[in-house]
Amino acid sequence: MTDFQELGLSENLLRGIADLGFEIPTPVQAAVIPKLLEGDRDLIAQAQTGTGKTAAFGLPVLQRVNPSSPDTQALILAPTRELCMQISRDLEGFAKRLPGIRVTAVYGGAAIDKQIRDIKRGAQVVVATPGRLNDLLRRSVIDLSTASVVVLDEADEMLNMGFLEDLETILSHLPDTAQTLLFSATMPQSVATIAKKYMTDAETVVLGTKNAGAENVTHEIHMVHAHDRYAALRRVIDFYPNLYAIIFCRTRAETADVANHLMKDGYSADVLHGDLSQTQRDAAMNRFRLRNVRMLVATDVAARGLDVDDLTHVINYNLPDQPEIYTHRSGRTGRAGRMGVSVSFIHMRERYKIKQIEKVLQRKLTLKPVPSGDEVCGAQLRGLIERVREIEVDHERIAPHIETTMNMLEGMDRESVIKHFVSLEFNRFLKQYSKAPDLNVRAEQNNERGARPAHKVSASLRMNIGEQDGLEPRELINVINDVTKGRRVAVGRISVKNNFTLFEVEQSEGEAVAKALSGLHYEDQVIDVKVVGEGGPIEPGGPRGPRRQGPSRGAPAKSRGNRPGPRRGRGR
Repeated sequence: MTDFQELGLSENLLRGIADLGFEIPTPVQAAVIPKLLEGDRDLIAQAQTGTGKTAAFGLPVLQRVNPSSPDTQALILAPTRELCMQISRDLEGFAKRLPGIRVTAVYGGAAIDKQIRDIKRGAQVVVATPGRLNDLLRRSVIDLSTASVVVLDEADEMLNMGFLEDLETILSHLPDTAQTLLFSATMPQSVATIAKKYMTDAETVVLGTKNAGAENVTHEIHMVHAHDRYAALRRVIDFYPNLYAIIFCRTRAETADVANHLMKDGYSADVLHGDLSQTQRDAAMNRFRLRNVRMLVATDVAARGLDVDDLTHVINYNLPDQPEIYTHRSGRTGRAGRMGVSVSFIHMRERYKIKQIEKVLQRKLTLKPVPSGDEVCGAQLRGLIERVREIEVDHERIAPHIETTMNMLEGMDRESVIKHFVSLEFNRFLKQYSKAPDLNVRAEQNNERGARPAHKVSASLRMNIGEQDGLEPRELINVINDVTKGRRVAVGRISVKNNFTLFEVEQSEGEAVAKALSGLHYEDQVIDVKVVGEGGPIEPGGPRGPRRQGPSRGAPAKSRGNRPGPRRGRGR
């Protein structure tokens, strides 16, 4: 097996990574590091999150830096501020034994004045988000003409977030001789186009479609109704007493809602989403890393840069729309030789997504029933007994109190003492789950809310969220289900346009649905829904479209130009 000594790294770098406990390179490190040390050929590396990409490009970049020159020699671009900060911290750790090398991170959401001072003091390696770096270029603060290498990390995510124009502007400031390194979990057409335009004779390294550690991950799915999803989440949490997990939600609003409910119900949880300030994000991530909280409820974008090796679970409150994102999420557990569990809650109409995910993973996901009340109580009891057996007893310090304790328990036999102590910790679960309903959806239950056709007169609604925001008809149904809990709202035809969506519900529900949806957040957008007219009968077959519709007098949706993919904000 290859070790770092064989990759051609300098003695000082080897000492630095040894200090950090690095011993055996990951596959992407073993494949990429020698290539980058051998020459200046452009390189495309396709590898998932959690495979050790930062060291793969970071170690060769640091080895090539000239510490005697303060000029910017290497540029690393990342999609979010969290990932930018994480890369910067990692590089500083690698360079611990390399005197004279300065690594500076520049990103939005933090004071730009300090970042300007750091750049002007001299930084050979700059790690940046595209939005903030462009700001510095406009201010003529940074000179990229001296850079000999640029790294595009998480290139697919940068393009998904709408950074194409920013990237093109930045790349135009680099010298033609600069080596370009592109790292991406997936290779959609948008990434291939960037590679073709800005890279020359690039070598490609593909490290499979699975995350490192994927073989150590058990993939489980629970089929539930939308209105039972939170109850099912609580069952799973209670079933694993030692759970340490990230819970992924689709939108910021849903993330905040789930986290607030968990905290209100007494769970050790925190939230991470794009509406938080940088200080709030850092505090939440630090609390989670230190295990001061057991669960972090997060969106995919906000969780970028959060690197924790000992997660027991990843929980998909909603399945992501792209199978590759599922592999990103699940790859956060099962690391460093540990076992992990990826849990997903799905609706019957999402079974097609499972097939797509299985194709990417090249393995089956296991459909399991949501734990029953009795099973949860049994798991909690076993967890309590394990804690009792493993607790370290300080015999010397408790000795003065033993006699008093024994006197107070006099007259109780061994079995009674055990029952009383177990009940002290356990009664809450016995009470909560004494009449717990079955939350599972059986295969024969095809009347999932929102999936049945409406035959009544319908109301036509217009929403200012569309295809450019990443909305799909099935996702709209999920959102409607979430905001109309307790009611059965039938959704008719749906037509998702570029920057707005038309859909139909029963006429009696039109105003209520519009009111329930308006004001919520979908990614960076505030949802606005108007009832724009009365439609005809909706034909059987559920959601479909498109259907011609006249212009609405409601508030016009904001146009975002021709940027590819949903734009989810800048300077992260």
